[in-house]
Amino acid sequence: LDYQSALTNKSPIEWRGYIPPVPSFTGLKVFKDYDLNALIDTIDWTPFFISWDLAGKYPNILNDDIVGDTASQLFADAQTMLKQIIKEQWITPKATIGFWPAASDGDDIIVYQDENRTTELTRLHHVRQQMQRHDNKPNQSLADYIAPLETGLNDYIGGFVVTTGHGVEERAKAFEAAHDDYSSIMLKALADRLAEAFAEHMHLRVRKEFWGYRQDESLSNEELIKENYQGIRPAPGYPACPDHTEKTTLFKLLNATANAGVELTSSFAMTPAASVSGFYYSHPDAKYFATGKIGKDQVESLAARKQMTIKEMERWLSPVLNYDPQ
Repeated sequence: LDYQSALTNKSPIEWRGYIPPVPSFTGLKVFKDYDLNALIDTIDWTPFFISWDLAGKYPNILNDDIVGDTASQLFADAQTMLKQIIKEQWITPKATIGFWPAASDGDDIIVYQDENRTTELTRLHHVRQQMQRHDNKPNQSLADYIAPLETGLNDYIGGFVVTTGHGVEERAKAFEAAHDDYSSIMLKALADRLAEAFAEHMHLRVRKEFWGYRQDESLSNEELIKENYQGIRPAPGYPACPDHTEKTTLFKLLNATANAGVELTSSFAMTPAASVSGFYYSHPDAKYFATGKIGKDQVESLAARKQMTIKEMERWLSPVLNYDPQ
């Protein structure tokens, strides 16, 4: 579709009668040394085994006819190291989360400085599905899940950066210097799992406590892994938000480097590596999707709105372009 037609075919959200939930605070909350014990229950172990090239879902993989013994030994070693990580405080988990008054304007999300909603703090710019949809399906954008400016509703958007990477690199290098590559890889794999668990745990606190729109939520870890909850936490660089450059805006909003000690590289990777960042959306219709390929007219619109050159925009969005940017 041409971009304008895709924009017209947005997600059909009924805003009349909707009351956006109000967060318990606006601005930032910083966590300097989070309790690792609190993160254990939200670890998703399946990707841990995948990182060791062992295919199968946890906990079934432990009893698998082919890889069960190997997986069980690996899991036992992981539990031993996890206890050591916690007891000896190898890792210092840090996080910063924030909520801001917001409204959508096309595919932009206006982030306001305060509740007066008169001063724009910044804008987030989102990519919209641009393929021809069948059965009257909408062309989705993350901007669809924030109340449009013309509704006059007082909506909000959240953001987060969490990390369990502080302390990992130094200890991993010490293991490697002692020719213990196994422990080095194990530590990095566990730090990655803990970072994802931290993101899951913090999102749970957001839903029940900080934003508080599902205070009655009671889900098992399996249900959390299946994302059976209200609201989403999409990240720049992932299918619903393929533009990595939006991390710059997110990190500025959160003052993430000062508050959580997480930096962005020139390619928008996060360092330390065991870090997760993204946005919080509360709307009950909000869901994950893939934008798919987009056309040059949308790239031109994004470049103009983000005040970047078309060439820059094409560079960062190259995986989702439906044309060859020559």
